[in-house]
Amino acid sequence: MTKEGKIIIISGPSGVGKKTIIDQVINDKNLNLFYSVSVTTRTPRIHERNGIDYFFVTETEFQKMIDNNELLEWAEFATNKYGTPLKNLFKMTQEGKNVILEIEVQGATNVKKILNKNKFISIFIIPPSIAELKRRLKLRDTETDDKIEQRIKRAEKEMLLKNEYDYVILNDDATLAAEKLREYLIKNLNK
Repeated sequence: MTKEGKIIIISGPSGVGKKTIIDQVINDKNLNLFYSVSVTTRTPRIHERNGIDYFFVTETEFQKMIDNNELLEWAEFATNKYGTPLKNLFKMTQEGKNVILEIEVQGATNVKKILNKNKFISIFIIPPSIAELKRRLKLRDTETDDKIEQRIKRAEKEMLLKNEYDYVILNDDATLAAEKLREYLIKNLNK
């Protein structure tokens, strides 16, 4: 019989480097990871691909998913909606895969209320400073100064909730942060 996989909740402010860190561990065969692609009403950025980075949908399609109970959780952020599709999620954990959910703090809070504590691990990624976070968001060059300021204000609020997670990882060096993530996963996935 296959040991059931866990859900790995990874949150942190926009621009903190969650995806960069995840990309460094996702193919580690010892961790048996599966990345859950979120659904969003946000317009794709230039480098993003539908079905790989996100499932990009209309407001109407998103609402239909909510109405049909097709989402584990969903949240609204910067006038866009984001959610975790249920399709395949529990099938993957039943097959023994450990599923990474890269989700907003609001969504993570909802998931933690739904799932039994032994079914998930929660990790919060923090930047070295708000100034560095702002620099990264500007460097990304995907949003207006107004949107960046909204994201910074939200980041300050989100970081107040970091202690509600099992682990907090400082991302001042993505390689070191990925090693710390790998360490925490190895420690917890075999329990």
